[in-house]
Amino acid sequence: MGTDAHAFLGDLARGLAPRADQLGDVVLRHLLGELPEVWEYEDIAAVAPAALSEHIATVLHFLEHGLDLTEVRTPPSAIEFARLLAEHGVPISQLLRVYRLVHARLLDQLYTETARVAGSQELINATTLTLSAMAFEYVDRTAEQAVVAYQRERDRRLQRRLTVLNEAGTRIGTTLDTARTAQELADVGADHLADLVAVDLLSSALHEEGTYPVAGPATLLRVAQAVSDGRPDPAAGTGRTHTYPDDSEPARVLATGQPLRLRFATDGVPSWLAMPADHELSLRAPGLRSVLLVPLWARGNPLGVAQFVRRRTAEHFDDDELLLAQEIASRAAVNIDNARRYTRERSTALTLQRSLLPHHAPAGSAVETASRYLPSGSRAGVGGDWFDVIPLSGARVALVVGDVIGHGLHAAATMGRLRTAVRTLADVDLTPDELLTHLDDVVIRLQREEGEGTDEISATCLYAVYDPVSRTCSMAGAGHLPPAVVNPPAAGAEVCAVGFPELPIGPPLGLGGLPFESAQFALPPGSRLVLFTDGLVQSRTRDLEAALALLREVLARAPASLEETCDQLLSALLPSRPTDDVALLVARTAALDADHVATWDLPSDPAVVSQARRHASDQLAAWGLDDMAFTTELVVSELVTNAIRYGRSPIQLRMILQSGLTSEVSDASSTAPHLRRARTFDEGGRGLLLVAQLTEHWGTRHHREGKVIWAEQLIPASPADVSPVLM
Repeated sequence: MGTDAHAFLGDLARGLAPRADQLGDVVLRHLLGELPEVWEYEDIAAVAPAALSEHIATVLHFLEHGLDLTEVRTPPSAIEFARLLAEHGVPISQLLRVYRLVHARLLDQLYTETARVAGSQELINATTLTLSAMAFEYVDRTAEQAVVAYQRERDRRLQRRLTVLNEAGTRIGTTLDTARTAQELADVGADHLADLVAVDLLSSALHEEGTYPVAGPATLLRVAQAVSDGRPDPAAGTGRTHTYPDDSEPARVLATGQPLRLRFATDGVPSWLAMPADHELSLRAPGLRSVLLVPLWARGNPLGVAQFVRRRTAEHFDDDELLLAQEIASRAAVNIDNARRYTRERSTALTLQRSLLPHHAPAGSAVETASRYLPSGSRAGVGGDWFDVIPLSGARVALVVGDVIGHGLHAAATMGRLRTAVRTLADVDLTPDELLTHLDDVVIRLQREEGEGTDEISATCLYAVYDPVSRTCSMAGAGHLPPAVVNPPAAGAEVCAVGFPELPIGPPLGLGGLPFESAQFALPPGSRLVLFTDGLVQSRTRDLEAALALLREVLARAPASLEETCDQLLSALLPSRPTDDVALLVARTAALDADHVATWDLPSDPAVVSQARRHASDQLAAWGLDDMAFTTELVVSELVTNAIRYGRSPIQLRMILQSGLTSEVSDASSTAPHLRRARTFDEGGRGLLLVAQLTEHWGTRHHREGKVIWAEQLIPASPADVSPVLM
């Protein structure tokens, strides 16, 4: 009976062969009704009839010839059908369901035909049993081969997805620049997903700390767009602002943070893209076919939306591609948020940094200066480099350069605190080593105030004081590189002698308990002092000695202009953006003409006070400042009297004419005078109060031999012929 069933099936298959197309149509209509979503993909719909036809032909061939089903092979079109399902992300359950439906429908057709042509019920039953057994074995074998093809394609797609994600990780976020990061997202999307990618960012996200709900539609800025290779870039949109209606799909994506996949069957443009012509964006192009709207959210805040577009020649986006676009956009959103936060902090720190740096050299200073400050070009952000020029008593001037370890707002704020501390200590007229000792204490106190869990505060500093009268410079360093000293060229020489003074470099600020030492050396008039932070000479590609040699070479042939000197140093030592902040201060020293300094040694005798007044009056007459005689005589009288009464010999009176008139009285006592308010019947105590009221500034500075009490007066209208001369 089995042989009769096999023979019957062979005859049945030969009879059905001419009607194979008719059987295929019946099965195909059944599939279309059961699985309409599968046929939305054009390539699947195109290969399905051929796959079905080959399946039917294979079944009939095996039935006709009674072949061994162990040799059955899934038809090539069916393998392609399975591969396409995997490529479009159709679940494997749908593939298996297709197989069940196809073979169930085909088996039903064979059962019907068997019942129609078989001569006996016994043959029908035997044929049905044989046909059922063969059908199940055929389905198992062909479905297994199709699943292998599906899985292979699925693995290839997963590998591609991982490859794209890995590439996105290396290509997106290479800089901390918002627009650049958005463009990198668009480029990756155009290379792997879409014909066109556009990135819109909320204007509020670009300019504010966070994004907040606002009344009316949100304003977005088209930051970036890209097209796939071989496609013309449509006219434009980048850099323009626009809005989307509240009920539009992009607005919904922004509000909910959920992506949307849109499909268009015609060339119609969605309403949310029907914008005025002057705001036409790249998405408003003919042949729009499929769009992915993917939100750009980071840390719970909306930043914008990325739009992936396919046109008429491309397939619709599938679920896998939507997931891939989400993952790429999510990574990009974090980088964009990092970039905007970095940009905002960098801008704030840079503004703070520049506001704390000096903008103009002090008038009438004993040095001519030029300076530069360059923030780093790295991701580290603005640092704590600073420089300063501080006028001191006695026509002297202090030059300062320092570097707070670290970057960002904290470093910039710490720099401001240290700069203020240096200026305060400079007003006390401390020597460089004493000033750094007190500044070290300030840094240690700041460390304690910061507490645990914060970065430890540390800094380097170089403090130099130049005296145009004695033409000497004294300086001390705290972990800082010494300055370069450029002597004026000798007669007939074309280059200058450049050296680095032997300066005892103390420890960086903040260590505490270690001493600082000062060094003093003479400077000829016209010498240049070049103070700088380590960002100028330290580099990953060049050692320090080579950088200092190059700096020496540039300074040896540098032009007379200090501004040009700064430019040449930066050009030679920093051909690209610096990796660390750079502070540069170049100062040319001058000497105060001897005719503008007068000095008298005085005995410790009250009778000499009147003589000191006469010296002052005569000198003012020589300088053409007779109008200042009365006030100056009072000031000199009080200062000399104070030195005689409370100080020790030797006593010296010195008058300096620079941008102002300075009167100084020195003695060998270290006792500092104090300003106090005398009571009604007190016989003394009014001298320094009178000096303070009659002069612009007054103060005391200490030195190793004693102290100097000085007072400075403004010159109301100096004749040109008595203006101070700096050589």
